[in-house]
Amino acid sequence: MNFTVALLQMRGCGFDQAANRAKGDAFCRRARKQGADLALFPEMWNIGYTFFDATQPRARHDWQARALRADDSFVTHFRALARELNMAIALTYLQKWRSAPRNVVTLIDRRGEILFTYAKVHTCEFDKEAALTPGEEFFVADLETARGAVKIGAMICYDREFPESARVLMLNGAEIILTPNACDLENNRLSQYRARAFENMVGLAMTNYAAPDQNGNSIAFDGIAFDRAEHSREMKLVQADARDDVFLARFDLDALRAYRARETWGNAYRQPRAYRALINSRVRAPFVRARAR
Repeated sequence: MNFTVALLQMRGCGFDQAANRAKGDAFCRRARKQGADLALFPEMWNIGYTFFDATQPRARHDWQARALRADDSFVTHFRALARELNMAIALTYLQKWRSAPRNVVTLIDRRGEILFTYAKVHTCEFDKEAALTPGEEFFVADLETARGAVKIGAMICYDREFPESARVLMLNGAEIILTPNACDLENNRLSQYRARAFENMVGLAMTNYAAPDQNGNSIAFDGIAFDRAEHSREMKLVQADARDDVFLARFDLDALRAYRARETWGNAYRQPRAYRALINSRVRAPFVRARAR
């Protein structure tokens, strides 16, 4: 079974949500024409990952006013588009939420139904994302395609820097992890994606913003580090340059499933009894940060 993810690497249109909707629509249509089963947006697409100038009066209020509910026309537009194109869409946006908004990705299936809405757990509290409410859990869903189901999970940008994010998704059954992104990517950050795919035996697809918003480099790994003869192989399926474009990642799920059934990573030989420190929330020096929640 093959499964194709389209990485919608785009320049955003700032706070112009109508322009972001139109551009996202056009890129989804391009992705479907190229054979995509799922289109993945970069992080917080409805406002192009734009924040507010805290020195300006009412700037934060105006920014929060751009947060969306699940029944907002921006979201329902892409639900209808998914039905029209018979293609799943992983849509990102600033979500209206209690006292402060959340940074979310909503997985929409090819019938236009919402499978889950995941809110970024590891918000960048040392930066402008301190204005966001962090999420509290990770989700995995069975995504039906014309050729069968695939188990999809999601994390967002900074989540990748914590191995627990992808680990929990793997433990919950994820075969492919989607990762909307909004930051400059260099070798060390890109290597984190490779590591998450390798250690969990999962496919991983990440979409970043095109230049000049960020520096592109959207990337995907198939999670298969060795062939049947135990020879090392290249896991990378695609790596974008910096331009505005659609990049395709084609996953061979039959090969991934066979690999996961025989190899030694993932959950095959873990020893959870030795990991008790992972659920201890106490933070000791040198990692104490005044702005951490």
